[in-house]
Amino acid sequence: MIARAAIAVLALASAGAAAQVLDFSADEVRAVLRHGPWPPAFVPDPSNRVSGQSEAIELGERLFFEPRLSREGRFSCASCHVPGLAFQDGRAQGLGRTELDRNTPSLLNVRLNRWFGWDGAGDSLWAQSVRPITDRREMDSSASQVAALLREDPEYACRYRRLFGEPRDAPDQAMLVAAAKSLAAFQETLLSGRSAFDEFRDALGRGDRLAAARYPIPAQRGLRLFLGRGACTACHLGAAFTNGEFHDIGIPFFLREGGVDPGRHGGIRQLQASPLNLLARQSDDRTGAAAIKTRHVALEHRNFGEFKVPGLRNVALTAPYMHNGRIATLAQVVRHYSELDLDRLHADGEAILKPLRLSREESADLVAFLESLSERASASPRRRPIAPCRG
Repeated sequence: MIARAAIAVLALASAGAAAQVLDFSADEVRAVLRHGPWPPAFVPDPSNRVSGQSEAIELGERLFFEPRLSREGRFSCASCHVPGLAFQDGRAQGLGRTELDRNTPSLLNVRLNRWFGWDGAGDSLWAQSVRPITDRREMDSSASQVAALLREDPEYACRYRRLFGEPRDAPDQAMLVAAAKSLAAFQETLLSGRSAFDEFRDALGRGDRLAAARYPIPAQRGLRLFLGRGACTACHLGAAFTNGEFHDIGIPFFLREGGVDPGRHGGIRQLQASPLNLLARQSDDRTGAAAIKTRHVALEHRNFGEFKVPGLRNVALTAPYMHNGRIATLAQVVRHYSELDLDRLHADGEAILKPLRLSREESADLVAFLESLSERASASPRRRPIAPCRG
């Protein structure tokens, strides 16, 4: 791989200015290649026995758009995770039965997450899917209501029976978990499409200077800044552009009512107390490997003010930004890091963070790169007719 990267650099450099490709070093090319390939291969969730199964995906898709999952039949999952808005809602804070404290994250690429929710209170996609259904501020439903829907609606009863057995014989809580696992199976299919960056990355890898030259020079300069002086890859790395963990980046975590959002600290406490975490019997992973992260997660004082590092794919389509939606545009996000107020960091905050002091051109270049991470055409399935269940 190193030799191939060096050959690619030489080939691109030989093109000169006419090819409009910056002279990336071999180290830079290797760093670029680490942010792919895209799309990633599907890896089933071992804690969810219906992960990847077509019938579970179909049931989950129906449930995703089903308002009867909510107490009054007012909300479906798609009410907040709107397909036409990159599976988020475009609001600063989410809106359920009341306005929420946090921004609604996109569900695109959610299957790649290690932890779920801004605070990581979920350790599996299916457990996370239960939370908004039963949260009194959101769908305000219950295990008994979900179970009644699955038993009494002939279409749902048929699909449940084919996947999980006779619904009349199942406890309500088991049916809620089964519904959540089906919802998770559907959400696993939600992937962002390939971006201009992906085309450039692949062209670098194979030494194709003509294809690489289609990537705009401002985006190339922004990429170099992202990898180098910006040190953005300390947190935003890999194919999904995230380390999947939690950091304090100087965004205030005070709530409107004068309270404090505890962030990861509260998330760990909820996770450890949850009857649906991966240490519980509802997990289908009999090896226990999936639960290792949960078993060893440690609660520390520094977790106050930490929130999950989001992936950057489709970032131009998912404004506003940060856990509370307080930053409206990508240009303002870049300005936040350029003019970072270190006094806003928690006492145990991130030592790596320093103001970048970017010039106007550097800021514009970094925005151009971030915009290049958005899809040209979606790879996720859009809602399609599903044949009635038989059997």
